[in-house]
Amino acid sequence: MALRVLFIGGTGIISSACADLAVRRGIDLTVLNRGTGKRPLPAGAKVLTADVRDPSAVREALGDSEFDVVVDFVAFTPEHVAADVEQFRGAVGQYVFVSSASAYAKPVGHLPITESTPLRNPFWSYSRDKIACEELLTREWRENGFPAFVVRPSHTYDRTSVPLDDGWTAIDRMRRGKPVVVHGDGTSTWVLTHHADFAQGFVPLLGEPAVTGDVVHLTSDEVLTWDGIARRLASAAGVDDPRIVHVPSEVVAREAPDRGPGLLGDKAHSVVFDNTKLKRLVPGFAATTSFAQGAREIVAHHDANPALQVVDPEVDAWQDRLVERFG
Repeated sequence: MALRVLFIGGTGIISSACADLAVRRGIDLTVLNRGTGKRPLPAGAKVLTADVRDPSAVREALGDSEFDVVVDFVAFTPEHVAADVEQFRGAVGQYVFVSSASAYAKPVGHLPITESTPLRNPFWSYSRDKIACEELLTREWRENGFPAFVVRPSHTYDRTSVPLDDGWTAIDRMRRGKPVVVHGDGTSTWVLTHHADFAQGFVPLLGEPAVTGDVVHLTSDEVLTWDGIARRLASAAGVDDPRIVHVPSEVVAREAPDRGPGLLGDKAHSVVFDNTKLKRLVPGFAATTSFAQGAREIVAHHDANPALQVVDPEVDAWQDRLVERFG
């Protein structure tokens, strides 16, 4: 009998690749969301439409459906997780919470990061909320046997997303011969994971009893510098020698306060992940998409879809201000 799995979400960067692979591997997949996702669901997935923040609407949409596994890709606060626990307590064999590797303590105490690295992020409320969600699920598992499993992705991308905080504006600036700002001195290390690679590690864990009550992070093993990321994007965009201006992270955070928490709470810190635990659980797993290849996918997709080539005038302006000061 096929594994019966419910994805809450299903059309995001991570979940879309997981949905596609799950169906291809014969999983009986149902997706619950608001029906407004930008990415198509695979043929063969059942679709239920409801606002996941409305418990009564969720109950009505699910009816008497039964699932072996429930995965929530769109739970961000303890309130979201508490609603899931209430909904699925005693009715599911495994509940998967998609957390974040940004929850690991910042500044990073030691590398590589393992699943036992402490959790603490004084800079970013997003990460603190993910930590609080994990703590709630740990209590539910220990005290009540709720079968929770936590997965921590790091920076996962697909062809629709430019993994720089300034998005497509950075590519546009490179092509216009304008400098682009890179935080710090450009040498801090970062890990980018293609969403199809993430799915290859994630889908085999669904329904796996050995991970109940446990946590695993899931990332690529490719370690890049931020200068290297910018240069790979430039190369994909046909720019041979991009002009990079380095600006202290704290200065960038002040100039672009909407980006500050994610920068100071995550991207400004060097990361390297030890994926030994994942590879023990999923023998043969390997993230095979280099970012050089991923960058080519990103640029090609945007070049083929002019509507995605959005230049943010505010981003362009603060980049110009910082280039004038530090260039």
